This record gives sequence, structure tokens and C-alpha cells, in this order.
Amino acid sequence: MNRTSSIILAICFCVLRMQSSDGAPPTPGYNQTIPPEIMTPETVETRIGTLKFFDGLPDDATVKTVYDNLDFARGMEAFLQFVPAASLEALREGSIELGSRRPNQVVIMNQLLDSNPLFLTGNTDTVYAMSFLDLKRDGPTVVEIPPGCGPGTVNDAFFRFVTDMGAPGPDRGKGGKYLIVPEGYQGDLPEGYFTSTSPSSVNWLILRGMLQDGKPDAASKNFREGLKVYPLSQKDNPPRMEFIEGSKIPFNTIHANNDKFFEEINNVIQREPVDFIDPELRGLLASIGIQKDKPFAPDARMQQILSEAVVVGNATARSLSFKPRSETVYLYDDSTWYTAFDGGDYRWLIEDGKGGRNLDARTFFFYVATVNTPAMVKEMIGVGSQYALNALDQEDAYLDGSKNYKLKIPKDVPAKDFWSIVVYDPQTRSELQTEQPFPSKNNKRDTLASNPDGSVDIYFGPKPPAGKESNWIQTVPGKGWFLCLRLYGPLKPWFDKSWRPGEIEKL
Repeated sequence: MNRTSSIILAICFCVLRMQSSDGAPPTPGYNQTIPPEIMTPETVETRIGTLKFFDGLPDDATVKTVYDNLDFARGMEAFLQFVPAASLEALREGSIELGSRRPNQVVIMNQLLDSNPLFLTGNTDTVYAMSFLDLKRDGPTVVEIPPGCGPGTVNDAFFRFVTDMGAPGPDRGKGGKYLIVPEGYQGDLPEGYFTSTSPSSVNWLILRGMLQDGKPDAASKNFREGLKVYPLSQKDNPPRMEFIEGSKIPFNTIHANNDKFFEEINNVIQREPVDFIDPELRGLLASIGIQKDKPFAPDARMQQILSEAVVVGNATARSLSFKPRSETVYLYDDSTWYTAFDGGDYRWLIEDGKGGRNLDARTFFFYVATVNTPAMVKEMIGVGSQYALNALDQEDAYLDGSKNYKLKIPKDVPAKDFWSIVVYDPQTRSELQTEQPFPSKNNKRDTLASNPDGSVDIYFGPKPPAGKESNWIQTVPGKGWFLCLRLYGPLKPWFDKSWRPGEIEKL
């Protein structure tokens, strides 16, 4: 090979080195072609503004913008993820407002839950009895429930299921002693109790007593004479039970929808064991300044960001609750009726966890409802209860308190015990406050006029239609409303959908 040939080969070799395997020229500033998808342009237009970079290095304005956005996103996500904890904390604070500070001090709705208390989609059809346990303060705690008790549940401080009581519980309505112990408890566990472990210190006990002959008297008496709640350490001399009236009394159990929300969550984090929630959730809170054993003291910048994060988080929760976009939440095709338990799992797990947790479904449920139990989603024929929500008329428009509507309940409602309709205020998600103390109709408590075919029409509006007063639920002009259909002791036609309610017709 002569000298000229050697030079030509060397030049060709250099050219080949400067090209990628597909023959593309090298990227300017590099020896090789760099895949464009890993590069960042000098300027990028985004929903948070124009982001600028020098060779992939963000400029000062971009750094400030993205950190503000990161804190905002974390704050909004913290709101959405911690609605369950904030809701239970608000229930605890509301009980304290009434004077219930110890587990033996039970708030009872002797005259049912009317519209005075602010209570997330509470029912007007059962006698509520509720108390809070504090396992850190009191240690293992006993709940003795009497025979004939309706559905009861214990939920932890993140509104997770601990145990059922009454008909859906292990006592099967025969009554019994339940023992709730803190996680990691090393003491002896006595025999003769239905024992459950809770990861949190605070736990909510909620019991429901069923109406007899449409009246609450028997259920109220059953609680007041048979319910006992006390620390196991005091089993030989339990404290006297105190029953605090909760009917007809205005008090609040709803969490905040402004930056006070984060104070509620901080209270929970400071009180509860550090591992009552997993590291991912703890890390989410820590990123906005909420961490156990540390003060929550956001500066002015962070306060402004968190205030806006709550506004957007609240709007998101309301969209999930009243205009769900999930296809699986709707009960029927071409219908506006939807379930509160999207996916049919009280843990909100998709395909038993294969698809992770349905975060939107969990936020939606706890934004409008309380009590988390598998008894509300399982097909338990003739036991427990089932629910359907509706916030829209047949034209997919929000329900307007200024207008008149009709809802047909077909004959042979598949409810062994009874069915009811309760109307709620979308602002508070509590019972709509009108001249009617109970904004509801119940087929056992109320005398309802039936149609010749056995169906029942329920009317809604600011004034009753002539001759339909017995079937009318009052609404408020200028306010929206939504409703819940409840079936107590649901039967097979509900679950197989061979029976279904009518749609809400605007008149």
C-alpha cells in the first residue's frame, strides 16, 4: 500500500468514527450522535410557563418555577391522599365539642340524625352511637355490644377497617365482647373476646341501631342499657357509661377545605405512631413540612402555595365526587346512579392489588362519606346495607333546589328491612337544611302514597306538588343537592341488577 492509499484509509476511518451506526452525523458538541429524546431544548413551553436552560442547566427563573410547582403538586396530592385522616380527625374534634373525651362517653342520636349536625352523608334511618378509643392513653380497650345491635364498625385514624360488630360482625347480632389492641402489644390477651389489632392510637367506634315500627326508642334503649366501652385494665371496675345527646344539636364533624386542613393532618401525625402510615405517605407529608416530632411552620411562600394547593385539591375531590369520570363507578348503562365504592373493594385495591390502589376512588369516598367496612361492598343477602348516589337529572345537569323533580322507586324494592332516600347539601355533604328536620323518606317510618302498580314516586322541590305532600322532600332555591338511596337488608335483585331505581326527572 503506497502513502497516498494510507492517507485515504485514515481519513475514511476518522469519518466512520464520527458517524453513528446508522450513518447519522455527530450531534454538535459531541463525538457521537446523541438520541434527541434524552436532550433538553433551550426553551420549553409548558402549562407552568416558559422554562429555559443553558445546555440542560435550568436558569434561576426556571428553578424557582419548578420548585414552586413541586411544592404545589405535593401539597395538592397531600390533600387528596389524606382526606380519610382529616375526616376522622374532624369527627374526633366534633365529638370532643359535644363532651365526648373518653371511650365511655358515647354520643348517641336518640332521636336520629337530623340536619342540624354537620355529618358526612349520615342517615336519618338508624340510631347512631359513637365513641373514640385512644389505645396509646388507655391501652387495649373493650367494647361490649348488646344482642340485636345493628351494623357496627371500628375504623383506625386513617379510616381503615379494623373490625365489624353486630349483624355483619363475628357476633352475628348476638352481642359480645370486642377487644381492640394496639399493634405490637406484648401483654396477655384474655379469652372470650373478639380481638382485633389497630395500627393507630385513635380509633372510631360507630354503631347503628335499627328502627322498630319506624321509631328509634327500642334501639336507643338497647344501647343505653347494654353498651359498655372501657379499658381492659379497668374490666373489674369499668367506668360508668355516659350517653351524650347528639340529635337536634348543631356541631361540626367535617374537615377543613382551606389551609387549616394541613393543621388537622399535622395533629394526626404528631399523635399517632410513626409507622401507622407507610414511608411513601410519610415522605409526601415531610416534603411539605409535616413530620412527627417536628413543628409544622410553613413560611409565607409555602403558606401561599399550600393555600392554593388546597383550593385545587378541593376542586379535584368535588369533581371526583359529583362528576366521576371512572367508567366502573356507574351502576347501570345510560344512568347517572353511581356507587360510593368504585371497584367494589373496601381497600380500594384494583384486582385485589394487582393494579395497585385506586387513589381517586378512595378520595371520592371519604370526601362524601364515612365508615369503611367490607360489609358495605360484599354481597351479603339480607344483611347490612347498600347505597347508590345521584347528583344529576336525566339530562346530566346538576340537581337545582329551585326546580322540581320526580324519582320513581319501582315496586318490590329488594330490601328485607327497609329503603330510604336522603337529600344532602353538596357544600357540606351533610343533610340538606330546610324546614323539614329530616330531608328524607323512609318506607317504614313514613306513610308514602303508592301508584296503582306498586311503585312510589318521590318528589323534590321548594314547594310540594298538590296532593303529593306525603312523598315530597323539600329543597332550597339557589342551592344544589344530591341524594343517596339506601337499602337495608339488600336482596338478590339489587346485586344482579334485575331491579333498579328510576332516573331523576326534571318536571
